Amino acid sequence: MFKRSIETQLHKWAENPYRKPLILRGARQVGKTTVVNQFAENFENFISINLEKSAAKNLMESTDEVKKLLPLLFLYANKTQKEGRTLLFIDEIQNSPHTVSLLRYFYEETPEIYVIAAGSLLETMLDRHISLPVGRVEYMALHPCSFAEYLAAINENGLMQAINEKESVNLLHQPLIEHFERYALIGGMPEVVARYAADCDIVSLNQAYNELLNAYKNDVEKYAETNSQAAVIRYILEEGWSFSGQTITFGGFASSPYKARETGEAFRTLSKAMLLELVYPTTNTIMPAISDLKKSPKLFWLDAGLVNYAAGIQREYLLHKDLMDTWRGAAAEQIVAQELKALSYDVGFKRNYWRRNKRGSTAEVDFVWIQDGLIVPIEVKSGHNAHLKSIHQFMDETNHDVAVRVWSGKFSIDDVKTNAGKNFRLINLPFYLISKLPEIVREII
Repeated sequence: MFKRSIETQLHKWAENPYRKPLILRGARQVGKTTVVNQFAENFENFISINLEKSAAKNLMESTDEVKKLLPLLFLYANKTQKEGRTLLFIDEIQNSPHTVSLLRYFYEETPEIYVIAAGSLLETMLDRHISLPVGRVEYMALHPCSFAEYLAAINENGLMQAINEKESVNLLHQPLIEHFERYALIGGMPEVVARYAADCDIVSLNQAYNELLNAYKNDVEKYAETNSQAAVIRYILEEGWSFSGQTITFGGFASSPYKARETGEAFRTLSKAMLLELVYPTTNTIMPAISDLKKSPKLFWLDAGLVNYAAGIQREYLLHKDLMDTWRGAAAEQIVAQELKALSYDVGFKRNYWRRNKRGSTAEVDFVWIQDGLIVPIEVKSGHNAHLKSIHQFMDETNHDVAVRVWSGKFSIDDVKTNAGKNFRLINLPFYLISKLPEIVREII
């Protein structure tokens, strides 16, 4: 067992006098139930019910009056209510649309009760079979473990302290980059991280990867509305991992016979399940950063460890000395995308990359980061500053002077000049400092 960073956000939610029932959202097996059980240690009373159990479901559907329901819940849990705060956790809430509708009454009639709900298939049920009470609930997203959480799990407290201090981080560059490359190999699925922390045996993790992938495949019928859609989703879950970090087209994806419309719908379903994200480009260098949905998206999956196992590229990590060289650079982009995603608990947070909107131009920047009203370009690349041509072109068009290069080198900030003569500051950010990106950008701006 190890602490997750989201607990800090959960405490903020609990301390907010205007809090609403919280829907904890995320893909299957990212640790939602475990996080809530650990957070419950801060409460005098904790009731956890799972609506996959018919008795719990029947109890929640027995009345619309939540004040009458509370003593019944204590009786069901075989607990006596103590003085102090009460946390109610409703797991697998997608099994009872009636219970979903009750959330508004918890908010209106029993605001003193702290309510968290979650569901492994909730995402794919939304807007189809379940409608959440608008304005009566709030949301928080849980992702696979970040690098910082990985370090906490393996008890590398000294390295964690170095990351937080930054001034001395370059002194510990070698162990930090080695640990990050190991993290990029095994990924951040909580069960995998916990097993590795216990045994430090990478080979034994394959069983966990296999179990996770099979669980997602077994859910296909629950994701899909038709048999034909189920077939497309199953194909993507079989073949799509090898396209992580790549720009994709829907029609004939992965040499399939499927048309763009049905493949696009299948991808959108898996995106709602939070198993992947289709990252679209923006052509803007000045806010707003509007996604251009007419252009091809990049495909990023929820976890690098699953990608490495499913795509059969684990061995490449052992053959290459630098993460930048692994899998033609796609491995580095996948893990950077994953770390950027972990920076936000906002369910609506989307990543973008940048593509120049000029005929005949191929300029493209791997990611952009939105902060303080600025669009900051992020390139995942090693080498000399002069070779970052796309960043130079971006900086010539934008209204600020900050850019980021993520790499395997040490942390530094360079003064750079574009060919057009514009001066800008380039943050050379080691992979292991991505969690500090907002803080570093804020300091420089």
